[in-house]
Amino acid sequence: MESYTTIEGVARATIVEKKSEFIASASFADSEEAALRFLESVRSEHRTANHNVYAYLLRQDSRTRYSDDGEPQKTAGLPVLVVLRHSGLTDLIVVVTRYFGGTLLGTGGLVRAYTGAAQAALEQAHRVTVQPCVDLRILLPYPLYEQAARLAAAAGAKVRNTLFTDKVTLELTLLDGSQQQLLHSLRELCRGKLEAEESDPYYAPF
Repeated sequence: MESYTTIEGVARATIVEKKSEFIASASFADSEEAALRFLESVRSEHRTANHNVYAYLLRQDSRTRYSDDGEPQKTAGLPVLVVLRHSGLTDLIVVVTRYFGGTLLGTGGLVRAYTGAAQAALEQAHRVTVQPCVDLRILLPYPLYEQAARLAAAAGAKVRNTLFTDKVTLELTLLDGSQQQLLHSLRELCRGKLEAEESDPYYAPF
């Protein structure tokens, strides 16, 4: 499992070329289903637009798809996809909505407009690094809590929750691969009597 960079949430930007308005909407999407749901939400929001051009780029199988949505071939969706491919990002979709302003832009003008709109949306987007993580759930006697918390912090773990009942429960998230050393240190602290649960690795911003 390798880390990758994507965007968080939704970002939007608008540019105007010869009275045509290009509204670019970028969203995180980690599956075709998620990408198409976002596309439909933009289409619904802009029902009266002339075009809703889109492109998406998924990490899984390096899957890509684009549509010119009625614009001349390769003047709209493909330029948006090129922007995505050169962004260093994956698992995202960009939809560029066009409201026609009455003046034809020509092939070169369309390419520049769709490229510029997509770039502007990605400039507004919040980038995040998604990395393989694991969750740990540790049960400890009260006297060992502070030492265990220090060991967790030294391992770079993030504390998701702390529960105080008959024992202390620490719920931690940390990068996959760093849990072994922390568990080893905690076992030594607990003299071999560590109560711990470990999740399967998963991807998340960290």
